[in-house]
Amino acid sequence: MNLAQLNQQYAIPDQVEFVVGKGDLPLLRVSTPAAEALISLYGGQVLSFRPADHGRDLLFLSELAYFESGKAIKGGVPICWPWFGADPEQRGRAAHGFARNSLWSVDGVEQVAPDLIRVTLLLRDDAQTLAVWPHAFELRLVISISHSLELQLITRNTGAQPFQITQALHTYFSVGEIGQVEVHGLDGCEYLDKVRDFARDRQSGPITFAQEVDRIYLGAPDRLHIVDPAQDRTIHIAAGGSNTAVVWNPWEQLSRTMADLGDDDYRRLVCVETANAADEVITIDTDGEYALSASYRATTGD
Repeated sequence: MNLAQLNQQYAIPDQVEFVVGKGDLPLLRVSTPAAEALISLYGGQVLSFRPADHGRDLLFLSELAYFESGKAIKGGVPICWPWFGADPEQRGRAAHGFARNSLWSVDGVEQVAPDLIRVTLLLRDDAQTLAVWPHAFELRLVISISHSLELQLITRNTGAQPFQITQALHTYFSVGEIGQVEVHGLDGCEYLDKVRDFARDRQSGPITFAQEVDRIYLGAPDRLHIVDPAQDRTIHIAAGGSNTAVVWNPWEQLSRTMADLGDDDYRRLVCVETANAADEVITIDTDGEYALSASYRATTGD
């Protein structure tokens, strides 16, 4: 379906419009009295969410991000699916699966209330996905845009055999200065430290940043908070269907190796990801489904 057809079927005057973005990729602009958002159909990826009462974007998007087929867009909320991290079968398949490198279709756009727009995107198996991952599926992303940004990723097994997945909403949050940021809610949780070859450790107090951080937290609670003094705000994360959380900042050295990330961008981002990762492997039976969800909102101060 081309942009003209999408606009004819789904556009809402002054609120929902499909446009051509960088790399000629199709984007969906949403504007409500409560917030503005930008969604890429490539990757099924929310790129921007700007609440009206705060004025600043909750999400970080690299100015050097790739907008081309076959490459992930660095920023916003990439969808890691049907596996998180490296190929679990060590067959040389791309890290974090194929959902973030696929073109999604639009399944619905609904004005639920004057300040609430709900967008549903859909990804189904095809010859390309079956060549990489031999399972029939339906993956649905429900995006609710209002004073908060709510995401629900629903996996349905449409095949004849059970399958297993790991997954994550790999959310890049915008922060004012990473050295001042604290992530609260994971005190006492064990974590796997990728920087130290997945050594197991335990969190003490809030997470702070003075070097590269890449951790999978086990037994994570469903409420986390990012305290961002430089922007005088706290970002509140509410998760569903998840017992693992991933916290990542590449710091200076790793940032310099990434062509799609500015050398100093590490100072302005932190990833706090709602996930099913590590040993939290989800089995979905035939005709069964599983929902992973996250909600993001900002308040002034801490």
